[in-house]
Amino acid sequence: MGRVIMLVLGALLALFVLFTFIIPMVLGLLKIALIIGVVALLVFIVVTMVGKSSSTR
Repeated sequence: MGRVIMLVLGALLALFVLFTFIIPMVLGLLKIALIIGVVALLVFIVVTMVGKSSSTR
């Protein structure tokens, strides 16, 4: 009986840690990676446009 109670408590604690710490941390990292990717794309586009405009002169 004690083993079943400890199993249920462990599962509840694991779910608590998952939804409180792990998932928000992963979503935060994905958001940061998305922001960095968008900034890098914008820099790439600007450098490409400037390079093409200076090569036609």
